[in-house]
Amino acid sequence: MSAQGASGQSQSSTDAKSKKNKKNKKAKRLQSVIVTGSLIPQTEIETATPITTITANDMKIRGFSTVAEALQSTSFATGSVQGQQSSASFTQGAETVSLFGLKPGYVKYLINGRPMGHFPALYNGSDVFNNIAGIPTDLVDHIDILPGGQSSLYGSDAIAGVINIVLKDHLDAPTLDARYGWTSGGGGETQRLSGADSWQWGKLKVLAGFQFDNNKPVWGYNRALTSQKFQHGRSPSYPGFDAVEYSLLGNSNYLLDPAQCKNDSSLFGGTVTYANRPGQGPYCGSLKDVGYQTIKNQKKSYEGYTHITYDVNENLQLYSDALYNLSDTSWSVGSNYTFWSSGFYTGPFYDPNVNDIVALQKVFAPEETGGYANTMNHQVDHSLFVTLGGNGMIGNSDWDYDVSITHSEEHLKVNNFVRFFNPIENYFKAMLGPNLGPDPFFNYYPTYSPNYKKFFSPISVSDFNSFTGYVPTRSKTWDNLLRAQITDGTLFSLPGGDAGVAVVAEGGNSGWAYTPDPGLLNGSVWGQTDVQGHGHRSRYALTTELKMPLLKQVTLDISGRHDAYKAAGRTLTKNTYMAGLEYRPFDSLLLRARYGRAFKAPSLSDLFQAKSGYYTYVPDYYNCSLLGYDPANVGQCPTRYSQTQVFGQQAGNVNLKPINAKVWSYGVVWAPTAALNFSVDLYHTDISNEVRQASPAGLMLTEYECRTGNININSPTCVNALADVTRDNLGNVVQIFTPKVNVSNEVTDNLIAHASWRFGLDTLGSMAVNASYSDTLKHKLQRYPGDPKIDLLRHPYYSTDFKTKANVTLDWRRNKWGASIYVDRYGSSPNYYATTQDSYTNPLSGSLSPWTLTNATLRYQVTKALKLSFLVNNVFNTMPPVDHSYSGTTGVPYNTSNYNVFGRTMYLEANYKFGK
Repeated sequence: MSAQGASGQSQSSTDAKSKKNKKNKKAKRLQSVIVTGSLIPQTEIETATPITTITANDMKIRGFSTVAEALQSTSFATGSVQGQQSSASFTQGAETVSLFGLKPGYVKYLINGRPMGHFPALYNGSDVFNNIAGIPTDLVDHIDILPGGQSSLYGSDAIAGVINIVLKDHLDAPTLDARYGWTSGGGGETQRLSGADSWQWGKLKVLAGFQFDNNKPVWGYNRALTSQKFQHGRSPSYPGFDAVEYSLLGNSNYLLDPAQCKNDSSLFGGTVTYANRPGQGPYCGSLKDVGYQTIKNQKKSYEGYTHITYDVNENLQLYSDALYNLSDTSWSVGSNYTFWSSGFYTGPFYDPNVNDIVALQKVFAPEETGGYANTMNHQVDHSLFVTLGGNGMIGNSDWDYDVSITHSEEHLKVNNFVRFFNPIENYFKAMLGPNLGPDPFFNYYPTYSPNYKKFFSPISVSDFNSFTGYVPTRSKTWDNLLRAQITDGTLFSLPGGDAGVAVVAEGGNSGWAYTPDPGLLNGSVWGQTDVQGHGHRSRYALTTELKMPLLKQVTLDISGRHDAYKAAGRTLTKNTYMAGLEYRPFDSLLLRARYGRAFKAPSLSDLFQAKSGYYTYVPDYYNCSLLGYDPANVGQCPTRYSQTQVFGQQAGNVNLKPINAKVWSYGVVWAPTAALNFSVDLYHTDISNEVRQASPAGLMLTEYECRTGNININSPTCVNALADVTRDNLGNVVQIFTPKVNVSNEVTDNLIAHASWRFGLDTLGSMAVNASYSDTLKHKLQRYPGDPKIDLLRHPYYSTDFKTKANVTLDWRRNKWGASIYVDRYGSSPNYYATTQDSYTNPLSGSLSPWTLTNATLRYQVTKALKLSFLVNNVFNTMPPVDHSYSGTTGVPYNTSNYNVFGRTMYLEANYKFGK
């Protein structure tokens, strides 16, 4: 088969014979088969469409505890992605994957061959994607991965590839599985209980299963690398600015604390001290303040799944699938995001005690918060995925049919831990004292003489609670899909065999809504913002696939699809196609190639996201020009204008066009024996019309050219630019508006190689070896028209993706024993200094050494019913490669999107099959 069917189903169930075998066809009916990569039944193991399959057994022996771990470990997943370690992302409770370094939203996810609903929250506050954290691992039969564009069969989103998660449809015995896990570094204990059973009453078959997981958090202070400021960086380590008064005009700190930080010395576990950074000055701080964030979430999840079939007659089988997930996730953003600063809202002020324009900053310690476990954000996520359908044969013909309706919905509620604006500002304004009038320098800033003794002393937990609390963000997505397919695997005869055809018609609608608490948008929450928006659309599609064995050695597969989306009063249409060619000069060798088009329709958030806030730095070209600086050398302008911090707003755009992609691949498969095979494939993707928020720097440059007369100030370009840049009475930029636009182009070339070998060891049992390797040969990005194309492999500021990735599995079995070793090797990635300099040529720039993780499992079949397993992930407790280019002031000294510090994790697992 070109794709793996559900576990236990024979190839004969999908082997469409010639018309002369029509009379025998009924004997093979009514056995549901999920086919990935083709709509037409076929007998070949390898076709023009490369497929990688991860079975349930693969996940077990390789030590993967979640579907996300299994997919993120594949050689295809070379891209950096935000996860649990991000701590303050918009999608902290979700997991995803980046194939070939492309956006997570460029992957089409299927469950049992039907599209999976999107996660309600937005990746990076902007992009739609799928959350794979809620799939019950113990109920998965296998996962099919189709890398490269697949839109001609699967429609929108299938630019980087398709991932089909196939759940179990039958069991040979009722099963109960229990697992307990712990880490050698502390924290992160896990418990899992799962079970499933199946029944048959005449023509009715039912499978039902559940899974429960309970995961404790890992805190930064549980790991040496994240417990305090980096000790071995390119500069000495300095405590964080936990309590400080700093100059806005120079680079100076002032410490008028009469106790010289002694009052704060009990904070952060008694580690706050009087500190002094050369060139800046004194302050109160701790090296340990970075350790009070979670690097692995606390989570409880419950999943339930049913698969039901009913054989009405020899021409009709009814079926249904239902998957439900409920998860409760908690995390702490830590002290880096839990602070107060007068520079944010009260604004800078004149302090006559130091004769300077200054601001105050206070970071809240765990002793003041009542423990950072009391400041955790909480997310409740529940999703439902249901399919109802029927399939069979049309009369006595060779035509098969399948008609189904799928409904998915996901509801998300996040209780955000926040600081309330008025209470926290009033609390600290009382420490500033009365306004003594305008400053003597600019006659603009207020004058305060702060109560330093109180500011540099701990606050009580009750005071902290008086200006903090929770506000909710609610979001949801829903999707309905009606799908009908007819297939004939023996349409007509050709020299190489029977041609097959499949036709699919689809129609449906979908919706998205994201509603944060008003305080996150109207300013009543301090220092935080959020996105918002809602919208819906309808769609339909028509797909056709034709497979033609032109000769015994040559097979041609052609597919085409027409998609239409209606939203905001507009209808967008898109046609995609794919042509695949297989050539077999002899039985053990296959040469294959594919060429076609893929696309991604504008997502509902890209269309309907309302104005949502963010903070950024932009060059103020206009003010720089007033000081006499050439905009071409804006970096020479004073920092307050060359890097001006502003509040930005982005929004969707109902006039967006589809993202388009040209895709092709070619490769070779060689199987000299039944137990040994190799494959190598090259994938090319050229994406145009990518959606990106309008360039903040480009907007500022246009505004400058309009104000200086280089562009007619009355032109539409200038009218829009001047409206999108907001300045205060002093001419300073305070806000910009950057909507989403179709502007970017991206090109990737990727090489993927696989090998597998099975062999006997005589009396010592048998061994299976599987290996995979990937290499990104090209990855270029043009962000805006007219910009130079950025080589992401050589410009680390824009990309920290791994260029290469490889893994190998050794699985040994003998009688009741089994053991396996899984080695995952991540290639080199740029060090921190290289990313800041966007260069590998600077003395401190460079690449980090490859990172290798090793998992091991030992299994023993105690009885026919009971199997015991001991699993160790990251056997050697390997930490991320030491990056000495981080400075001593840096918090976490490693790239959290590439590496983790979870360390060695051990699991004990017992599996019992009743009735064995």
